[in-house]
Amino acid sequence: MRMRKRQNLAPRMEACRSVWLEDAAYLRGNWRSLMPQARELRLEIGCGKGKFTVETAALEPDVLFVAVERVQEALVLAMEKALSMGLKNVYFLSIDAAKLEEYFAPGEVDLIYLNFCDPWPRKKNAKRRLTFHTFLKSYQRVLRLNGEIHFKTDNAPLFEWSLGEFEACGLEICNLTRNLHENGPVGIMTGYEEKFYALGTPINRCELINHGVLPDPEPAEKDEQTGIL
Repeated sequence: MRMRKRQNLAPRMEACRSVWLEDAAYLRGNWRSLMPQARELRLEIGCGKGKFTVETAALEPDVLFVAVERVQEALVLAMEKALSMGLKNVYFLSIDAAKLEEYFAPGEVDLIYLNFCDPWPRKKNAKRRLTFHTFLKSYQRVLRLNGEIHFKTDNAPLFEWSLGEFEACGLEICNLTRNLHENGPVGIMTGYEEKFYALGTPINRCELINHGVLPDPEPAEKDEQTGIL
C-alpha cells in the first residue's frame, strides 16, 4: 500500500497508544488477557485504513480483534477510527505478516481475515503473496484446529492461483463464490471493496478450515546416473 507521507505521523501514532501495541511480543500466548471475556480472538492481516476492522469489531463487541498493518500512514487512520468509535475490543500491530509466529502462539487464534491483499502479479514475486504456502502454513500454526481463514479479493487470477495453494496446504475450501455481491451487498465491506462494488467488479471470496499443517513432502532422490530429481 502506498500512501502520502504525513509530517505529523509520529504524534498521531503516539496519541493512539491505548490501542497501538508497538512491541507486543510479550503477549504471545496471552492475548486474551487484554479481554478475558472474549469468546474469540480474530486477526486481520493487512487492515489498511481500518473500515472493515472497526465496523466488524463494533458489530461483535464480545470478540477480541487484532489488526495488522505495516504501513503506518494507513494504520494511524485505522486506530483513530477505533478510538473515535470508543471501541474496547480492537488492538493494532505494525508488523510484517512474516513475523506472525513471533507474536501469536500455536493455536491461539480462532479466525484470520485476508482482505484484498497485494496480488504481486509477477511470477518472480509469488513468494510475497499473502496466500503463498509459506504464509499459509504460518497462519495454520497460529490458528486453532478447525479455525478459519476468510479470504476476499477482486483479483481473479490471484484467487484462482490461491485456491491451488489452499489445497496444497490441506485447507478445506468452503462457501466459495466468484461474485459475492451479485445479488446485492453481503457483509461488511472494506474501503477498496466498496469502490470495486461501485464499479461492478466481481468480488471473489472463500472460507478455509484449518485441519492442521501438512508435513513437507520428502525431497525427491536424484537419479545417480543423470543427477535429475
